Amino acid sequence: MVITVSYHDTVTKLQGLGSPEAGPFDRYEWYRLLETHGAKPLVAVGTDGERTLAVPLMRGSKGLEPLTNWFAFSWRPVAKGEDTTRILVEIAHDLKKHTHRLDLFPLTAEDGCYQQLCQAFEHAGWSVHGEQYDKNHVLHVNGRSFAEYWDGRPGRMRSTVKRKASKVDIQISNVFQLDEWETYRWIYDRSWKPIEERADILEAFARLEDSRGAYRLGIARIDGEPVAAQFWSVESDMAFIHKLAHLESAQPYSAGTVLSAALFKYVIDVDRVGLIDFGTGSDAYKRDWMDERRPRFHLTCLDIRQPAAWPALAKRMLGRLAPRKAQG
Repeated sequence: MVITVSYHDTVTKLQGLGSPEAGPFDRYEWYRLLETHGAKPLVAVGTDGERTLAVPLMRGSKGLEPLTNWFAFSWRPVAKGEDTTRILVEIAHDLKKHTHRLDLFPLTAEDGCYQQLCQAFEHAGWSVHGEQYDKNHVLHVNGRSFAEYWDGRPGRMRSTVKRKASKVDIQISNVFQLDEWETYRWIYDRSWKPIEERADILEAFARLEDSRGAYRLGIARIDGEPVAAQFWSVESDMAFIHKLAHLESAQPYSAGTVLSAALFKYVIDVDRVGLIDFGTGSDAYKRDWMDERRPRFHLTCLDIRQPAAWPALAKRMLGRLAPRKAQG
């Protein structure tokens, strides 16, 4: 069959693509949210008449990059139909008309996405370089109750929650309410966390998750005063931990740990999820809660025929030679 490739400056063509069980960052509504908040899409769409694959991109400072936001857990092409490998290769060929460079991230390996992109762009003649640049922390519940899960956590963490829980009041909401969201923002802005540059996108995302029945917000209070907050979402048998923050003044009460325990208990015993995803980052505390770390990759594709790509290619080659010179 003949494969045709087209390009679109709107995300409309993403409607109807992807799996019904897709995560929060793999569906049309997420891309539409980014577009309505200022992103300028360049969506490459390939089809053979029966199957369709779309690569949601936007222009960056160096070339093309994923249409996404930094707090998204992953990025991948979206498809309709089985085995779209040939379509992905054809899109990779055609993208040379539009850029000399693509940077694709964060890419998953456990589902084969990273490997498929590497192979497709190599087959299309790009110079491909991939490297791990982050880690994703997950917990496989495996049918356990929270009590069974909790028994396997570090003793010091269980002891802390047991001693401090009575001093911390926990509220968990599954419906977006502006006053509660403003409380979360108030805590976040006064915590150790960096400034949220696109708080508007995060709030719009929270409202989107609320519309799907996926929204979860936990707030911890001490003597009636809010001191810690966490934003989660739950869908397709999975819980996603998006944001968490606490006031430094709440550390003696371990309010953040107590709140985390309450939310883990809620999603395991009430929502009955099978997987909890703690997102990316190398924070040591995540290992206390989760049982697996999965790599996340950054893939850089350069078109060797285009002069604009040559400086980056030269830098890459020098980087490969440097260790050999050091050994010599």
